[in-house]
Amino acid sequence: MPSAEFDRFAEEYDASLSRGLVLSGENKEFFARGRVAWMAACLERLSAAPRTILDFGCGTGAATPLLLQLKGAESVLGVDISGRSIDQARTTAGSDRTSFRTLAEFAPEGDRELAFCNGVFHHIPVAERADAVALLHRALSAGGYLAFWENNPWNPGTRWVMSRIPFDRDAVMLWPGEARRMLQRGGFEVLHTSFQFVFPRPLSWLRRLEPSLAPFPLGAQYQILCRKS
Repeated sequence: MPSAEFDRFAEEYDASLSRGLVLSGENKEFFARGRVAWMAACLERLSAAPRTILDFGCGTGAATPLLLQLKGAESVLGVDISGRSIDQARTTAGSDRTSFRTLAEFAPEGDRELAFCNGVFHHIPVAERADAVALLHRALSAGGYLAFWENNPWNPGTRWVMSRIPFDRDAVMLWPGEARRMLQRGGFEVLHTSFQFVFPRPLSWLRRLEPSLAPFPLGAQYQILCRKS
């Protein structure tokens, strides 16, 4: 999707997303916290404590404060194609530990120890996805980690939610196997794939089972955790 399209949705992003998520019974903050918490647990098992973080496709900066809470985190750089979204992120999440740039302003320097990327690639035209992977690879330091989150095409609830969100309706989803191969071709070592957000709020009492269900393609989203060789 071109930057102008995302600029058009920037001011109504939260409202549109909330309308789409109504089936789950949860809001966007629930999912943002869940993604970062799961990623943090995965990194802790690897004894990884990244100091410099890239929030690739940061939007209005909703995940930035959560990323700053990661063990060892010192700074977060948010990058997004939408200038209006970046302006909002600077207003709502700006601090002496954060910085925000448009994609046009971003020059990867190989100094990020972690890249967090949520729901970005289904908006990138298929022919341009390899270039986006290469950009992430250049942004990371040697041994740096990429937490690649995408919506799960196997989950009917995810497809229903996306159909209700204006900026997601025409998105081209990525199957997990396809995403893994794309990342491997881009120079990443895939460590594992896990699925999250299986149960909606009415079944929240079952969520204690979700860690054991993570290997199975049931959840609304999946994370591919990779490492730059």
